[in-house]
Amino acid sequence: MIECRVADLCRAVHGTLLQSGADTFTGMSTDSRRIALGDLFVPLVGERFDGHAYVTSSLRAGAAGCLCQHAPEELVEGKFYIEVADTMLALRDLAAWYRGLFDIPVVQITGSAGKTTTKEMIASVLGQHGPALKTEANYNNQIGVPQTLVRLEREHWAAVIETGMDHFGELRYMGVMVRPQIAVITNIGDAHIENMGNTRQGTLRSKSEIFESLQPGGIAVLNGDDELLNTLQLPFETVRCGLSENCDIRVTEIVDRGIEGIDCTVTTKKDTYRLSIPSPGLYMIYSASMATVIGEYLGLSHQEIVDGVAAYVSTGSRMRRLRMREDRLVIDDCYNANPQAMAEALRILAKSHGQKLAILGDMGELGELSESAHREIGRLTKELGLDHVVAIGPKSAAIAAAAGDACVHFDTIEEALPTIHQLLTPGTTALVKASHAMEFGKIVKELEETYS
Repeated sequence: MIECRVADLCRAVHGTLLQSGADTFTGMSTDSRRIALGDLFVPLVGERFDGHAYVTSSLRAGAAGCLCQHAPEELVEGKFYIEVADTMLALRDLAAWYRGLFDIPVVQITGSAGKTTTKEMIASVLGQHGPALKTEANYNNQIGVPQTLVRLEREHWAAVIETGMDHFGELRYMGVMVRPQIAVITNIGDAHIENMGNTRQGTLRSKSEIFESLQPGGIAVLNGDDELLNTLQLPFETVRCGLSENCDIRVTEIVDRGIEGIDCTVTTKKDTYRLSIPSPGLYMIYSASMATVIGEYLGLSHQEIVDGVAAYVSTGSRMRRLRMREDRLVIDDCYNANPQAMAEALRILAKSHGQKLAILGDMGELGELSESAHREIGRLTKELGLDHVVAIGPKSAAIAAAAGDACVHFDTIEEALPTIHQLLTPGTTALVKASHAMEFGKIVKELEETYS
């Protein structure tokens, strides 16, 4: 964060200065445990917590000042206090004001699946041209987005911001801060569908909120093979990427290298790019083609785009490949799960070498689709001829019911671990995937500690 004036902050958040102190601040934190010298501390309030309890300790730890919804009983000498009606809304206003200090292209990404993959791919390409800010980890919500935006520095020539949502109105709320020149929707699927009226049309409507803050002259970049996204008629330039003939950006000559990745040709109106994507899954062609057209739109060279795609690295528990002793391979894809992503991960597993073991858990927030979606995953494991399937969790009983004799079901991770160890024989490739709430990272950690 660049150095900012307290007076400008006070106006931006529509606050009242209760006590003056330092004239400037050089960072922002909502976490009292991570205060740096010169920070602004923003105490958030939730159902089970109130950050105001940590205002004084944060100021004594080095924060220059704070926002607050009410004046504390004790005012620390030499620290500034700005009173606001709501610290969460003030955090949004702070981020929106700070983002406005930078006249750079901003890419905003949303979608039911593949947001982080696409964000990382676009950032990898844009990073070939110069420093580009990107969303770290899973900071893609109403608290994470402002934390990302305030990391903008003068050195950044562009920013790539991931925005997730699970209710109507969230993308509208975050768009006020992001104000993108380029808006990306990866796809429309079933993630969080129970909060969208249990229909994909509801999901489409909520994802389309991203366009409300698209800046004049901006463009939309869409998955051109997504049936619902193709129904959108938008009042600004729209670029569709994919395999079908209606796409503006065509992907052809695909070579599937299995677990090692995919090669493809991406053709735009200006150029043709032969890309080597170092990560498996047909869905990677969408991230790569979107990154290609965005790089081209922002003036990157042919070589920068090709090199950026080749430099892509998966992040977190997203198709992370862990090679273990005696030729065991674990595909850690347990960051989250929805039916479309689960099916694609299983198809990747089916193309791998040796014995194939799928360790699958519950997919959350599917509402009335939950039973049928889990059964469909079970049927797919059978169609793909996987050697072994371990299903874990109450909803995953439906996977086991449809998967046939190759599948065993357990209620908990702890109950399943002995069987997982038994099945992960030398030369086996195992996929570990479930919704984040299932905490399947515990399985991956156990396997790493045992077989690395």
